[in-house]
Amino acid sequence: MTINEFQKLAMVTLNPELDKKDILINGVMSLCGESGEAIDIVKKYLAQGHELDKAHLIEELGDIAWYLAETAYALDVDLEDVFAGNIEKLKKRYPEGFDKFKSENR
Repeated sequence: MTINEFQKLAMVTLNPELDKKDILINGVMSLCGESGEAIDIVKKYLAQGHELDKAHLIEELGDIAWYLAETAYALDVDLEDVFAGNIEKLKKRYPEGFDKFKSENR
């Protein structure tokens, strides 16, 4: 499955009663919420001595992907374009690969 296929399939389950502004608000707020759920799983692993619940973390990553697709949809942009733009930004920032100095002095 391609990134854009995922976005198209995910948006089949989008609430059709929402307008683009509401879709944007829901997408961004839900990205924050789902990211919080993901970090809570990692917190339990790192700080509380639990086993890492990979299955649950993968499920949360899927939710994050859905809300990322929703947010991009609200902006009328394909996820592939979002991802490609990010790679171009990183190539400019780190043309030779990650560099600690450059990460601290941007």
